[in-house]
Amino acid sequence: MFDDLIEFIRGWYQTRDFIPLHEPRFKEIDKKYVLDAIDSTFVSSVGEYVNRFEKNLASYLGADHVIAIVNGTTALQVTLKLAGVCSGDEVITQPLTFVATANAIAQNNADPVFVDVSLKTLGLCPDALEKFLSQRTIRKGDKTVNKVTGRPVSAIVPMHTFGHPCEIKKITDLAEDWNIPVIEDAAEALGSSIGGKFCGTFGKMGILSFNGNKTITCGGGGAIITNDQEIAIRAKHLTTTAKIDHPWKFIHDEIGYNYRMPNLNAALACAQLEQLDEILKDKRKLSMAYENFFKASQWGQFFNELKGYTSNFWLNTIMTSDKKQRDDLLEKTNEAGIMTRPAWQLMPDLRMYKNCQKGDLKNARWLADRIVNLPSSARINV
Repeated sequence: MFDDLIEFIRGWYQTRDFIPLHEPRFKEIDKKYVLDAIDSTFVSSVGEYVNRFEKNLASYLGADHVIAIVNGTTALQVTLKLAGVCSGDEVITQPLTFVATANAIAQNNADPVFVDVSLKTLGLCPDALEKFLSQRTIRKGDKTVNKVTGRPVSAIVPMHTFGHPCEIKKITDLAEDWNIPVIEDAAEALGSSIGGKFCGTFGKMGILSFNGNKTITCGGGGAIITNDQEIAIRAKHLTTTAKIDHPWKFIHDEIGYNYRMPNLNAALACAQLEQLDEILKDKRKLSMAYENFFKASQWGQFFNELKGYTSNFWLNTIMTSDKKQRDDLLEKTNEAGIMTRPAWQLMPDLRMYKNCQKGDLKNARWLADRIVNLPSSARINV
């Protein structure tokens, strides 16, 4: 049953070799910028490519400020701190996500609370969020407090799963009613948008990742996005070891982080950003080809973007009929040298998060049993 899919994927990538899930795409411009950074000798966190990348990315996103740092996880960790999340607080997020989302919350000594996802978007479900807030929390002054634990809910972190925009406007509107800041985990969603507005720019802050498997990459790398100048200044200060600017003195006014993106990585990031539109165009062609394939097949449901939403299709996703078909597909494709992957294990099923609060996660569990991600790399010179 899966042989036609295997041949389709091999035909698309025009190879009989191993096909990874998502590999980076490099051209001569990438090498040129990296070599230029090497020749400048500014390869650490001070250099013109860092400034250039922050400026160009902010311009692309239509955001006022971008702070480039070492990866998406640290970006999320810092934004939660900047949002006022304190030790013992609670942060609402989704169970279907990469572990970094929950880890960043825990690294701030806060507890994640898992609310179900939407079958329409794979991201945090606004209806489930509204139900959780109305039934399990109460307003006390300017804070939203959990009725059972008595602890404040200090942030909401929706994630744009596999690059598909969640219903972020409904989430931010709801969060505003409850006076809870929203931090967008847009690690997978560079280039995804709703009504022309990019993911990562709806909440109080947003974050991106430029890991080796992302739509564009600089090896590692991440970014904090905000329109708040005070937050931007503090984010840059905190991620630069909280060092007060001085020609030669080392004065630090609080505990900071050594999280700034190195100039060497930023050089590659600049080159990759210049190719982003071309990469997105190629990935959309692949998503349309997958969609047509599964329309014609007798199995598998291709997961598509909502009307009015634009996905970057970071990872192309299908839903199998059940867990057995999912497992059979994973085994058959991987044995054939084509990398496919299931969804992540749900966060509250992991040992470190099993005792966390959670709502009814029926959608997340249904999806986790059926999701398969297919090879989604942009092609080179095709």
